[in-house]
Amino acid sequence: MSQAELADRCGRPKKLVNEIVRGKASITPETALQLENVLGTPAAFWIQRERSFREALARRKEREEFSRHVGWLSGFPVRSMTNAGWLARRDDRLDQLLELLRFFGVASPDRWESQTLLSASLLRASPAVEMSAAALEAWLRMGMIQAQKMDCAPFGAKALRQALTEIRLLTVRPPEAFCEPLKQRCAECGVAVALVAGIPETHVSGATRWLGPGKAMIQLSFRHGTDDHFWFAFYHEAGHLLLHGKRDFFVEGLDASLAGAVRPGDSRREDEADDFAADLLAPRSVVRRFRQLKGHVSREQVIEAAAELGIAPGILVGRLQHDGLVPHSRLNGLKRRIALSRQAC
Repeated sequence: MSQAELADRCGRPKKLVNEIVRGKASITPETALQLENVLGTPAAFWIQRERSFREALARRKEREEFSRHVGWLSGFPVRSMTNAGWLARRDDRLDQLLELLRFFGVASPDRWESQTLLSASLLRASPAVEMSAAALEAWLRMGMIQAQKMDCAPFGAKALRQALTEIRLLTVRPPEAFCEPLKQRCAECGVAVALVAGIPETHVSGATRWLGPGKAMIQLSFRHGTDDHFWFAFYHEAGHLLLHGKRDFFVEGLDASLAGAVRPGDSRREDEADDFAADLLAPRSVVRRFRQLKGHVSREQVIEAAAELGIAPGILVGRLQHDGLVPHSRLNGLKRRIALSRQAC
């Protein structure tokens, strides 16, 4: 059938039919119905073909535009992210860029710049190493993805304080036994706990972020790999939630170019969160008891005191080492090595 005959049978201008054939004009639902009557092919067939064709054109245009942004990939630790399972590995760099955009949930590299998370996060990191802002953003994003999937009760400060006392009992368990109870108990208080192993470029222990007025997030990385560091990081971040405002943020040890504006008083907030964690895990009364021993601290004494507190002995060792009551070379055998694995959490 010629274009002229088709136009005549449909009662449409020949120019329009020609433009449809050339892909210049769209097949509207009205035209699709006319094609169904003339050719016997369902209107849905033509509507779907039109939709697929326009989508293909849009994707082609997108790839052409994004081909100028492939260099944006070099700012991200893509290999580490794919090794961690955060990203699908693509051989084509343009396809890898599209995977990265989907991971961050943005339409373009320009949109990523406007959606960065660091300025809204309380980040606990080491000041002794140089960190990648892009890697930190990726780590935070992975935590956000986890936290958004968690159902939580409305946040309650009183409920969280009570839960933190109960959660100390979990410190004696290995990750495969404490991960789910920890998440569940915190979710009951309005806190989503995201456990995301760090990648080499992050050097980060934990972060705290408010996802809304009634839901907060604590994100932990298992950095350092011992129970004393992990649990101190958890209670430190919980301290931020209970002691500091929902809009405040603090980034410790990051260069201003990474962290944005670091305001006066941020170090005070970190100290407050440190004190909160230390006192909740190992009260000062217990520490004073060890101070009276004047350095003669035995393994048995630590185990006994930890049992009284209901915490893992390694946590108490970490506190005593931090306060200078036990040398850092002693009693490390009481610290449990822990690691985040997909099987455990």
